[in-house]
Amino acid sequence: MSMQKSNQRKAIALVHGGFADGSGWAGVYKILKEKGYNVAVVQNPTKSLAEDVAFTKSAIDSLKSQVVLVGHSYGGVVITEAGTHPQVTDLVYIAAFAPDKGESVASLIANPPAGAPVPPILPPEDGYLFLDRAKFAASFAADVEPETASFMADSQVPWGVDALAGAVSEPAWKTKPSYYLVASDDKMIPPPAQRKMAERAKARVSEVAGSHSVYVSKPREVAEIIEKAAASSN
Repeated sequence: MSMQKSNQRKAIALVHGGFADGSGWAGVYKILKEKGYNVAVVQNPTKSLAEDVAFTKSAIDSLKSQVVLVGHSYGGVVITEAGTHPQVTDLVYIAAFAPDKGESVASLIANPPAGAPVPPILPPEDGYLFLDRAKFAASFAADVEPETASFMADSQVPWGVDALAGAVSEPAWKTKPSYYLVASDDKMIPPPAQRKMAERAKARVSEVAGSHSVYVSKPREVAEIIEKAAASSN
């Protein structure tokens, strides 16, 4: 595959997390498209990490250029594994997991700090997880417009326990520049855990007052950090 010259603008691939699909990126997508970026919204089935990585790599292939790979929440695990793809120049974590080799969402959330909010994940059914609909808005989307938060709760995508347990083989952040947007009001991934993962990945960190769904509620701030990565020369 021929790569575009480095002086051509990088494309952007947006990867959603668990319990959600790619539609939550609509606001970020609109801003980036208006600025002339080529943007792919990856629709991962979130059944297993291996499958999601394959879907993501396929989307990267389709862009046929250098790519800024962006992940929200569990999408951070996906981009950490898929980001070794040769077209990927930068990684952007949005309130996301940034695992090291051998780590998974399951291992990263195994020992929550004392006093940290407990995400209202219901017991698995047939290998899939859901968030309690009644508690979804408060835990996942507290600063999202109520009608949208209600829709997000009622349109949840089942999150496979296999995806949760999927471990990273070679973390892309060890070889590629990373950016991290911490959501300081997050009730799903504690902000101190976000800061710790960002520091470990040697990421350029920004912070915004936002819920776990900061990619929905604060699209301008999210687009801004993505644009920083897109403007960098590698």
